[in-house]
Amino acid sequence: MELSSEGLHGFFEAVGPLLDERQRRLVAGAMARAFGRGGSTWVAEASGLSRNTVMAGGREVAAGAGPSDRVRAPGAGRRFLIDEQPGLLMELDDLVEPGARGDPMSPLRWTAKSTENLARALVEKGFKISADTVGRLLKSMDYSLQAPSKQLEGAQHPDRNEQFEYINTLTKRALRAGTPVISVDTKKKELVNGRKTNGGKEYQPVGAPDEVDVHDFPDEEIPKAVPYGVYDVGADEGWVSVGDDHDTAAFAVNAIRRWWQTMGSDRYPNAKRLMVTADAGGSNSYRNRLWKVELAKLAAETGLDITVCHYPPGTSKWNKIEHRLFSFVTKNWRGRPLTSYRTVVELIGATKTKTGLKVLAEWDQGTYPTGVTITNAELQAVPLTPHEWHGQWNYTITARPPKRSNT
Repeated sequence: MELSSEGLHGFFEAVGPLLDERQRRLVAGAMARAFGRGGSTWVAEASGLSRNTVMAGGREVAAGAGPSDRVRAPGAGRRFLIDEQPGLLMELDDLVEPGARGDPMSPLRWTAKSTENLARALVEKGFKISADTVGRLLKSMDYSLQAPSKQLEGAQHPDRNEQFEYINTLTKRALRAGTPVISVDTKKKELVNGRKTNGGKEYQPVGAPDEVDVHDFPDEEIPKAVPYGVYDVGADEGWVSVGDDHDTAAFAVNAIRRWWQTMGSDRYPNAKRLMVTADAGGSNSYRNRLWKVELAKLAAETGLDITVCHYPPGTSKWNKIEHRLFSFVTKNWRGRPLTSYRTVVELIGATKTKTGLKVLAEWDQGTYPTGVTITNAELQAVPLTPHEWHGQWNYTITARPPKRSNT
């Protein structure tokens, strides 16, 4: 039987919602038996079921399973806690995230918060959960508990933690008010058309893997994709503009513009403000004059007052977009050579999570020259009001310049 990994995944996506638990188990088991050796692993990957569940279904099929009113397998216990309490994993991740450490793009993340305190906070939010269960869920989410002595990460800005708390406070306030809050950043550049290897594996017919170059040396002749992402914190939705020119402030702001035109304006038709969280450096640096000038243009176009909060220097990987969007994009295209811009866009757009993440992507073929000079007069014309707390990191750009008195 010949069936691609995408085809098998598509089959279970289409059929899964029509089946109860027993039917899904039996269908998966029967298909695994049809594939033969290695079938259970392949079907488990495509269906989202555990390998043990697929194998159990196969045993039931082999034993001549017939029609039954029973849904769960004999001896099966109660449903998983995360199925009984929707939103539990997302709420736990939100509780841990402000105090998380390390690189969220890495398989390992860790937290200094105790399972007892996390369980208590979840119970206060209406969930039924114990500290032991919190520990198991954290492990499944690739968190691990570390001793306080392991938390030092080199030089830190003295107001780093206070800035995190400031961002967290403004974010919660904005979300309660129905104001869109987005997290933005540039994902690392990816080689395109070079048939370069992309870390990871995917299922292919035996003996017929995708062929890629033996060496991965940098090649200036190979074009590069520049993915700039916009993650809607409240809606769990993402937008990625895939550029083929330079990663400049104009490119970054245009990605936000395209998110608003394509997704944001429909979801927030009555919005008068927009909150943006961004890194301290790169194309959206708080020192980047062009970033502020372009944001002023966007504010005037959309009628939105734009509040920007930058993460402290050296903490870019703590930006929500890193582990709510980019980490899943990376997992989705692992093992697949990025042979064209269309491939990059399609793989990003196909990114999904069990929590319902939706991602749209577009190839931005615009030209974004580097070295654009912004004069003092142009910068002063930006209707920008710095906040009292670290105004260089936190500021609001109004949609219309304030009216000046004639006196």
